[in-house]
Order: sequence, then structure tokens, then C-alpha cells
Amino acid sequence: MPRIRSAAKASHPPRPTTVDSRRRWLILVHQLPATPSNLRVRTWRRLQELGAVAVKQAVYVLPDTAESREDFEWLKVEIEGSGGEALVFSADQVNASADATLVEEFRRARQLAYAELATELQQAQRVRTSRQRPAGRRSDLSRYRQRFAAIERVDFFSSAGRDRVVALLADLEARSPSAVPQVEGAEGTDSRLYHGRFWVTRPRPGVDRMASAWLIRRFIDPGARFGFVTDAKAAPADAVPFDVFGAGFGHEADRCTFETLQARFDIHEPAVARLGEIVHDLDLKDNRFGSPEAATLGAAIDGLQLACADDAILLEQGMTLFEALYRSFAQATRSPKPRAVAGRTRKPSRPK
Repeated sequence: MPRIRSAAKASHPPRPTTVDSRRRWLILVHQLPATPSNLRVRTWRRLQELGAVAVKQAVYVLPDTAESREDFEWLKVEIEGSGGEALVFSADQVNASADATLVEEFRRARQLAYAELATELQQAQRVRTSRQRPAGRRSDLSRYRQRFAAIERVDFFSSAGRDRVVALLADLEARSPSAVPQVEGAEGTDSRLYHGRFWVTRPRPGVDRMASAWLIRRFIDPGARFGFVTDAKAAPADAVPFDVFGAGFGHEADRCTFETLQARFDIHEPAVARLGEIVHDLDLKDNRFGSPEAATLGAAIDGLQLACADDAILLEQGMTLFEALYRSFAQATRSPKPRAVAGRTRKPSRPK
């Protein structure tokens, strides 16, 4: 039986990691059924959002990283759930010429995306905006930022054109992005059935697993203990899996695991909803909410993963990060706003 690593006791310092100079590639091969008819389009769009490059029909490639593997594995789950077939595997025996060709193809695709966005930004600068309402200008800028963030997230090899887009966006920076909607939906799972449980997830936690663990301990199971398994079948019978492929609480439809837990346990706090938007944008990479904090939080989590070799320490540090964000958002929600006074301000009368 595979060994389960627990996050309950983690005292030893992070260990240095070794770096393999060989580039590894992650490959997804899929076969889609004839129905549902929109599955082919949905799959193609999802692969575009992930930045995958097609090398042959139904064969797509990404650089082999933990994040890319997670993206491909979730897509595999979606394809198989719709009646299709998918296989994910890695390759490190690629000759130098083929390796260089793949890198150039990734750069070319991102360079084209940057160029298209730059053209739109230049056109926007030439359009007269004096009659456009402020809300419309904020909405346009938010849309451009989302487009840029989506391209930048999958720019794995520093493609040309990024700096030009950054400069063009800077000219519009004074306009604020519009507010984003809150996540809704609930199935009403009784949290009392999940008190004092052992929760398991996959190793090397990222944004969705960190946020989900925080949500579990903060709102669902204050005494939650956490461990890590590479396969749901290796978990103890009484353990509760989350963000584990094919078991427990995970992605549902267009929700990430954090959103699934929000909905299942009927958690509707505004600060939690705001966190859910950020986690969704970072984890699913579809820019649904256009969260302005997503890029900064993503960089912070990348730093934690580099600094913490021990998964238990990494998860605890991530939970601390989300607790801090939650308190900040909750405080901002509670802070009273100055009341606007209609009409002319009335001067106090002088004493007689």
C-alpha cells in the first residue's frame, strides 16, 4: 500500500531540490465521441486557454510542469466524463532539433496573440472616448487586462511582443476595472458529518488545494487534519479526498474545488466569494472574473512552492496566506463608507 504523508507534523526544514537540465514535455492524446456535439469545441477552447500546441491531430503538448500536468489531468477527467478517451504522458527523449521546433512554435503562438492585442489597444487609443461613460472605459480596460493576463500565463518561453502590450496598457492604467460578480450556488451538505476528519489531497499543493484546505479548516471542519496521496485508492477508508482525480470533492462542471466546497457547504460570505473568484481565475485559467489580484497571488504561491520542499509546510503556509487575504477582504467589507450628502451643505447656525 503506498505510504500516506500527513501534514499533521512537519518540523524538519525544507530540503534543497535538484534540477534536471533536460527539458520534459507533457503530451495529451484524446479521442472524442460524436456526442455531445459541443464537446469538440469545448475541448479545443480549453486547450487554447492552457496554451497547448497541437503537434498532430488530437495530440497536444505543454512543458512538463506540475501545473501543466494538473491542467491536462483535469481536462482528461472532463473528456472521459463525456464519454471520450484521453491519455497523458511525459517525454524527455526529444532530440535537440524537435525540442527547438516545439519551443519556437510556443513562442510564435504567443507572439501572434500579443500582436493581436497590441493592435486592439492601438485602435482603442485612437477612438474618441470623451462621450464614453466611465463604466464603459473601466469595462474595456478590464477586458484588455484579462486578455493580457491570459496570454502571459501561457507564455512559457518569453515571447516577443509582451513589452509593447505592457506599454500600451500603461496608457490606460488610470481607468479602474469594473467590479466582478460573486459566486453563487449551494447543495447544502451537512458540515457536521465532516467534523474531525482526515482530509487527503495530492502532493505539491497549489492554489486550489491551498485555498480548499483553508476553507475546510475555517468553515467546515475546524479540527481537520491533512495528508497527501498520489492515488485516491491509497487513502484510508474514512479519509475525505479533495482535489483528487476521480474521488471526493473536486472540480464539478465549470467549478474548481474551492467553488465546489463553497456550494456544497452553503458558504456565502462576501470575502469568501471574492477569494473564490481569484482561485477560479488562477486554477481554471478562463478569466471568468478578471480578478486583479490573481497575478500577484499566483506569484506568491509560486514563491512558496519554491521555498518549501516539504508538502505539509507548503500547505500550512498557503493556508496562512489565504487566512490573511480573507481577513483583509472581510475588513474591507465591514469598513463603513462615507455617506454622500445630497444638495448644498448647510452651515451650522451661529448661537444667538
